[in-house]
Amino acid sequence: MEPFPVIHTNFWDSVIAVPAVLIVTQLMKILFPLPRVLIPTVANILGLAFALFIAHRFNFWGAIFMGLFYGNAAVGVYASLKTSWHAYRNSDQNKK
Repeated sequence: MEPFPVIHTNFWDSVIAVPAVLIVTQLMKILFPLPRVLIPTVANILGLAFALFIAHRFNFWGAIFMGLFYGNAAVGVYASLKTSWHAYRNSDQNKK
């Protein structure tokens, strides 16, 4: 039985990688007519690319794990911000 791989990550990976994936995903939505269903897949592909080629170049399995983390975290941040924005806008309209 092989031991689990050691994944070296730090705070800066998340502070740089997740917003980078989020911004590039949003730019791709603007530049290309992507169906809404494919946006999480695009974010995961971008997260994997960021991890494989920039953040974790020398640890393949660590890059796969962290790339999926980056992509899914970017999708979660976007969904959270969108939900919060809609809730704020709806609560503001209900007060009038």
